[in-house]
Amino acid sequence: MKLKLPILYLTLGTLLLSTSCARKVTEQGQASFYADKYQGRKTASGEKFRQGKMTAAHRTLPFGTKVKVTNLSNGKSIKVRINDRGPFVAGRIIDLSRKGARKLDIIQQGVAPVKITYKK
Repeated sequence: MKLKLPILYLTLGTLLLSTSCARKVTEQGQASFYADKYQGRKTASGEKFRQGKMTAAHRTLPFGTKVKVTNLSNGKSIKVRINDRGPFVAGRIIDLSRKGARKLDIIQQGVAPVKITYKK
């Protein structure tokens, strides 16, 4: 576990000490991506799903959480924002938009082993 050192700020003679209390959490499993039929449909957060956005579905993370997703097969990483619920298939931990899946190079195989990291 990485420890973050405090950041010091000096403002008009006042010393502020800032530390990051958020800890990083990592999960590993399979990632898949949304079928085109979901384009334009409402997500669980209420926004419309767009294949061209860097968004994803996770079963429990709060909407708006930013997640780093790393393809364990090729080392490629992206950052996505959680805006939906799912996936609901055993072993899968995240569903990506097509844009995210393309950047991770998982379009051909459809599913890939990934690591996701986020602050809790």
